[in-house]
Amino acid sequence: MRICPVPTAVKGDIGTGPSNRFRTGGPALRAGPPADAPTGSGPGLSGVVRGRAEAPAIAAIASQFALLRMTQARYGAGHKSLEQGDVHPMRHMAPVAAAAALLLGASAASAQEITPAVVFDMGGKFDRSFNEGIYNGVERFRAAFGIDYMEFEVTNEAQREQALRRMAENGATDIIAVGFAQAPAVEVVASEFPDVHFTIIDSVVDLPNVRSVVFKEQEGSFLVGMLAAMATETGAVGFVGGMDIPLIRAFGCGYAQGALHVDPEIEVFQNMTGTTPAAWNDPGRGGELARSQFDRGADIVYAAAGGTGVGVYQAAEDTGNLAIGVDSNQNYLHPGTMLTSMLKRVDVAAENAFTDAMNGTWEAGVLNLGLAEEGVGYALDEYNWPLMTPDMINAVTSATIAILNGEIDVVDYRANGECPV
Repeated sequence: MRICPVPTAVKGDIGTGPSNRFRTGGPALRAGPPADAPTGSGPGLSGVVRGRAEAPAIAAIASQFALLRMTQARYGAGHKSLEQGDVHPMRHMAPVAAAAALLLGASAASAQEITPAVVFDMGGKFDRSFNEGIYNGVERFRAAFGIDYMEFEVTNEAQREQALRRMAENGATDIIAVGFAQAPAVEVVASEFPDVHFTIIDSVVDLPNVRSVVFKEQEGSFLVGMLAAMATETGAVGFVGGMDIPLIRAFGCGYAQGALHVDPEIEVFQNMTGTTPAAWNDPGRGGELARSQFDRGADIVYAAAGGTGVGVYQAAEDTGNLAIGVDSNQNYLHPGTMLTSMLKRVDVAAENAFTDAMNGTWEAGVLNLGLAEEGVGYALDEYNWPLMTPDMINAVTSATIAILNGEIDVVDYRANGECPV
């Protein structure tokens, strides 16, 4: 497997140095934020950024801390997720708001009768990553509106087109195709069933009955790259990708840009797991690659590899190092080991596809979701609180605002097949 070291060629302006991190035996799990966690008026949230987006962003971040406190007070430490890294905390109320809108503002005539369906890709709906994010989104839709959906889990490449066609033949009105690999099958089957709505996640199919949802993964990866650079104690961090394709290169490139933005001298190691779809579900190989990077001096590894990432996280825990999850909030998998997770809101994309169809507002076309669209971010919850410092949160909040304002340009590897670092 090719090892792709990333040269240190980018200058940065945020160099806060290593964080205070407690790693011997792993930190104790807290029932809530530490006593000195920023809460809106405390140190670290005031005066962080000087710019036109400062006040709303800081207020929103403060609201998320307050929301975590209230949630834990009501539901206990078992509440696993507060998603952080954007400036719109009220999106956590989306399922409730959607249900309320249906009951209070939507007439029976405006709600459409739909028969939804999902075709999960290889790795399965419980891969704890990409597919499971889709599953969580459609489950929220089902819970909110009581509408069941048909589903199929692809186990080999030949099944994709067959599954999509079977769903349409069985009366599905709105079908979600999970993953870029389903694009050729969607193009064929959507042409055969022009009255069926197809939503493909992670690829673009240009047909009048297809909604294509893609993400600015480089932006979310930039943020977690910053966090890694601020948390490392060795001056080296790593990245393990799944299948070696431009999409995954974009994750790694964004991560390297973020790390080098903090520390121009940091080392960034990169490996891809393989060149076939099997690379998404090989935790053994993921663990080997992670251990190799730890042996070379990295103490934090970011995995964008589907089910393969499970092996990366286990290797990090076994060696007393840290890991960064992807797509879904994976912090709970190894408390004290997961520095954070790069959130790719495929759950929201899936939920919205069905909700829009039900409300009669579904439209074809391309949705490209980044920080501005709340499509990516990072996770902050009771599982990684002990690993985060106010300085880390402040720096990432500052960078988020700078990206939104166009002051930081995070390059997308897919634009020309090159990474600037």
